[in-house]
Amino acid sequence: MAQLKIQQTKSTIGCKSNQRDTVRSLGLKRIGDVVVKEDRPEIRGMVQTVRHLVTVEEVD
Repeated sequence: MAQLKIQQTKSTIGCKSNQRDTVRSLGLKRIGDVVVKEDRPEIRGMVQTVRHLVTVEEVD
C-alpha cells in the first residue's frame, strides 16, 4: 500500500487550535520534521486540514 511522506514547512504559531492539534497528531513537532504515514482517508483528511503548513509526497 502507498505511503505519504509529510513534512512540516511552516510554524503553527498563530494558527487555530484544531490545526495545531492536527499537526501534533500527525507526529510533527517542529519545522522540517518528516513523518511517513500510511495512505488512508483519515490521514488525507488531516493533511487537508493543515495543507498550508505541510508538504506531502507519495512514497512506495
